[in-house]
Amino acid sequence: MNEYDIQSTSDGWIFFVKVSFAVAILAIAAGIVLVPGSLLIKGYFALSSLFLVSATITLSKTLRDQHEANRLINKVSEARTTKIINEMAK
Repeated sequence: MNEYDIQSTSDGWIFFVKVSFAVAILAIAAGIVLVPGSLLIKGYFALSSLFLVSATITLSKTLRDQHEANRLINKVSEARTTKIINEMAK
């Protein structure tokens, strides 16, 4: 297995994703603090935002896990097919 099979994203992309996430969290926090309204409204927005972030992270991890599982299943299936073809060619 080479390095490209293990890491499918670049360091630049990982940096971009982390910075984007931080900027989005700061923008939401600033928006909640600056919005005119009672503390109850601000608390509702804050909890809703935290739930949205949590759900987004869970969804992205689940989709990534599913993708990785499908890649492994496809590699195993391909290896079996190659083995059968090689056995038939002998």
